[in-house]
Amino acid sequence: MMKKIKEIIVVEGKSDTNRLKDCFGDDVDTIETTGSALNAETIEHIKIAQEKRGVIIFTDPDFNGNRLRTIIQKAVPNAKQAFLPRSQAVPKKSDGSLGIEHAKDEDIKSALQAVYTRTENNFENYDYDDMVDLGLVGQTDSHQRRLFVGSELKIGYTNAKQFLSRLNMFQIAPQDLVTTVKKFDKGSTHDTK
Repeated sequence: MMKKIKEIIVVEGKSDTNRLKDCFGDDVDTIETTGSALNAETIEHIKIAQEKRGVIIFTDPDFNGNRLRTIIQKAVPNAKQAFLPRSQAVPKKSDGSLGIEHAKDEDIKSALQAVYTRTENNFENYDYDDMVDLGLVGQTDSHQRRLFVGSELKIGYTNAKQFLSRLNMFQIAPQDLVTTVKKFDKGSTHDTK
């Protein structure tokens, strides 16, 4: 069985996620802060990720990156931290800004190697068929169902593809997912605001 980075890596944006996927393939999961606009929902996802798998803060070595790191560290004080020196995050073009996306593979791996945990991934990922079986996709009420389940499990609401990704990233236990879906089916409070 393939070993995977246990922790979820908190990065600033899609280009950082793509860069980590270039280095590690599908053996890495990330939460993107979407730049300096860190909202309460993202902080909540980071807290849940810390409880489930642990997180590693890996932001750009610039002012905004350090600002985000400080905010996240206050909200999740036990988060691991990985640092990339400024000299390793310089863009090839002089008009770009410092960032993880500009680093070499070996520099990224070196920065993370000191803090991440490699583990056997015993969690069996959900697939699209599971989503169909649970009515989370393909039903007239799938949108409401995902809204309710995402709220109850504290993983938020997204489209079906991203919802499946979050179920796997947060390693939601099958019994918790099924219980929550049944709670929706019983007509309990569908207040998901």
